[in-house]
Amino acid sequence: MIEEALLKKVDDLPSRPGVYLMRDRQGQVIYVGKAIDLRVRVRSYFQRHGPDDRAFIRLLDRVLGDVEAIVVGNEKESLLLENELIKKYRPRFNVQLRDDKNFLCLRLDQSHPYPRLETVRRVAADGARYFGPYASAASIREMLRVINRHFQLRTCSDRVLETRQRPCLLHQLGRCPAPCVYPISAESYGKNVESAALFLEGRSQELSNRLTLAMKEAARILNFEEAARIRDRLHAIERSLERQIVATTENVDEDVLGIFREGDRIALYVLFVRGGRLAGGRAFQFTSEFPADELLHSFANQYYDRDQFIPGAVLLPDIGCEVSALAEILSERRGRTVEVAAPQRGDRHSLVALATDNARRAHSDFRRSREETTAILTRLRQRLRLKQLPRRIECFDVSHFGGSATVASQVASENLDLVPARYRRYRLRTVDGNDDFRSIYEVVARRLKSGLTEGDLPDLMVIDGGKGQLGAAHAALKDLGVSGLDVVALAKSRNLESGDKDPVSSPERVFVLGTKDPIVLSQTSAELFALTRLRDEAHRFAITYQRKLIRRRGIASTLEEIPGVGSSRRSALLSHFGSLRSLREATEEEIGRVDGIGTAVAARVHTYLHQPTVSSVVDLNDEEHEAALAEATL
Repeated sequence: MIEEALLKKVDDLPSRPGVYLMRDRQGQVIYVGKAIDLRVRVRSYFQRHGPDDRAFIRLLDRVLGDVEAIVVGNEKESLLLENELIKKYRPRFNVQLRDDKNFLCLRLDQSHPYPRLETVRRVAADGARYFGPYASAASIREMLRVINRHFQLRTCSDRVLETRQRPCLLHQLGRCPAPCVYPISAESYGKNVESAALFLEGRSQELSNRLTLAMKEAARILNFEEAARIRDRLHAIERSLERQIVATTENVDEDVLGIFREGDRIALYVLFVRGGRLAGGRAFQFTSEFPADELLHSFANQYYDRDQFIPGAVLLPDIGCEVSALAEILSERRGRTVEVAAPQRGDRHSLVALATDNARRAHSDFRRSREETTAILTRLRQRLRLKQLPRRIECFDVSHFGGSATVASQVASENLDLVPARYRRYRLRTVDGNDDFRSIYEVVARRLKSGLTEGDLPDLMVIDGGKGQLGAAHAALKDLGVSGLDVVALAKSRNLESGDKDPVSSPERVFVLGTKDPIVLSQTSAELFALTRLRDEAHRFAITYQRKLIRRRGIASTLEEIPGVGSSRRSALLSHFGSLRSLREATEEEIGRVDGIGTAVAARVHTYLHQPTVSSVVDLNDEEHEAALAEATL
């Protein structure tokens, strides 16, 4: 339990902007956060149904020893201080960029008479032009190869440029004018430099116009060899630009951030848009139970504080982040205005969705070690007071369609990984209508009977529902004489009555036998995610099976009305086409090719299904089944 003295200290915090530090019982800083109102923000961690529905009461009960607050003048100052304290203390629950390598950029110093492109990792305020960043060395090498081939910029260092006595191999290959040896005018070389800069910025139309004018001028003065070289360069550059993906019609530089989390595991993805075109991206992975909006804000603050290239705009997902202070800080670091926004619609919103999808894909590569898995299962066992470590978990869900077509599903996981080979689906035998308790009893009893026969029972059974469903499952265990098997029920979050405009939701709750009140796990914990993922998978599996049965019943009932189509022919048509819509769209010849369906029967089926009254019923049935399945109480 949190000590009374600590709760009193939290209540006495000032209602001012600042930074708070959470320390464990050994005095180590475990989390640094910022707040516009310190008292409201810190108190939210100690309120079960407070404004932050991902309360960390259970986490804090285990580790929290003290809370320290530092008051500042405004939100911008709190953001800067938070960044400094994270770098100083490196708290284990904060997002931290652990590698010290920045992305690769290309640097062009146009103060030199014969500029060259250099590969750098840090962007400095030195008056040079920077292009990028590039996510990999391979991508930057490819870009330099194109520049070297079509724009003939030197690649040698300044010292070599001043001391070389004869042209290098690149000059002989036609990829450098050799200003180190030959009297190349700075003006002529500068045209190539400017064209290369336009290419790197993705300004394709301006570059094409410039090269076209140069080609025509060369042809006008009868320098056809030069005109041909510019023509080839123009075609090659246009092909290169066509291969780039256009992200927006505007010639802008933007970073787009996406976030995806499952429990305590978080993936962030930074998508680079340069000159209106996608230029790559990079994924970051973290483990933390703290809110996503805090972590995203903290990540952006740290990411752009490491001599990193700062674009003209940073786009964030709409998860409640305050952007004004971050925009002000990034603008100061860049020296020019930086827009920070969470777009709601349009091309920018699509870019955020793309970054989020990439974060989701990166998250799929986030694999836990066996030690982490064991630690999560151990915490789950302790929190739910289980008899054994739940390495094998099975979850059951019952689904009905308006009191009919009742089915049930069983899904399984082993060491937190889904095991589709152990999935089962059930058609209820003893239950008519909508009776969840009897349905749960039947399904659990059937599973236990087969498990006892085969010696194959899970460590933990999870029932989708509340106390009533848990009682039904327990009755099945008792009647079959099964002991030592853990059973819990997982109740979904529900909306609570609230006078506020924004609805308030209850947390997910776990019901355990012998305990009056439900257990509320941390809403971003790995333990709760392990259970909710299984529950959602069981729900999906049941709905899929139910939809299949309803479609089959719909087509079967329609085919019963056709003269000459008996049970065997109905089964053949069902197996072959699967839905009324597919059958109605088939031609007579396609229907006739089904086993057991001749030409005459195919003609009767086709004619019957294309009667105006039947056609409308066929379409309506398919659409009503889909809509009703989505809206039914399951």
